Parts: sequence; C-alpha cells; structure tokens
Amino acid sequence: MRVRGGKTPQLRKALKGWTEAKTERFLETLAESCNVTLAAESAEVSSTSVYRRRSQDATFRAAWGKAVATAVAALEMMLLKRALHGVERPVDIKNPEAGVLTRYDDRTALALLRMHRDTAVEADGDVDATEYQEAVERIMARLSRLQERITGTVETKGAVDRVATLKWLLAR
Repeated sequence: MRVRGGKTPQLRKALKGWTEAKTERFLETLAESCNVTLAAESAEVSSTSVYRRRSQDATFRAAWGKAVATAVAALEMMLLKRALHGVERPVDIKNPEAGVLTRYDDRTALALLRMHRDTAVEADGDVDATEYQEAVERIMARLSRLQERITGTVETKGAVDRVATLKWLLAR
C-alpha cells in the first residue's frame, strides 16, 4: 500500500506495558467512575500512557468513548432517582431520633427536564396518518371476525348492530 508521495506507511509498535487484562481493567473502572486517573491507577498504568494510547489507537479510543457513555448514563440515572424520590437527611445530626427529612434537588430536576424535553414531546406527539390507517385496518379486521362469530352462532341483533355502528364510525 502506498500513500500520497509514494511512501509506505509506517506501522506503529505496540504500546509498552499494556496487556489485555490492563486494558479491560482500565475500561471497566472508567465505566464505573468516569475518572481517568482512578482507572489508570487500577490498571497499573500511567495517565500519560492512557492518553497516548487513546491518541494512537482508534479501537481503544472507541472503547473509551463507550465506557464514558456508560458512566454518564449511570450518573444520569442516579440523579434522576434522587430528583424523583429525594434524599433522606437527618433533621438533627446530633440527635438521630429526631427523624429524617426528604430533600428534593429542584435544580437537578429542572436540568433533567431540559435535557429530556424533546424526547418527551416526540413520544407525546400525534399519530401520523399511516399509523392511524394501520390501526383502523386492524380494528376493522377484528370487528369483521367478531361479526362472523356472532352471525355464525347465536345471532343477537344488538351485537350485530353495535359492530356495524363501530365499523361505520371507523370508516368515517
């Protein structure tokens, strides 16, 4: 393979000190803590080595991104839980029998609302014409089967009339 200028690309040597186990330990700790320094310490590698590897290894860079995304999602879930259910705090630290008070963090709740407002609006949106038509067709097919069942066994005028009325309403 040749690159522009006619030169052959240089292959990089593997980074020293990195094993599969160290890589896995680093990524697991990063996913749990979102802390690069802590993750590097747990993998027994230097922070400098970690950042160098990230800049040189696309696969490692992608795994790093996934680990950070996992940590951020866990943090968001914890904050959401606290915002929804509150955090119990003692009324009086010196007197544990005084009881607890549940505190709700309104700032976090508002920030989470802002972050997810668009998703909620999309989910609460109107049904488009195709979805509506498909639902009507499914209901009409069920009503037809119900009408066949009613007329095939014991014919009750009220049930047949109700089915016909429902079909008429849906067809409008």
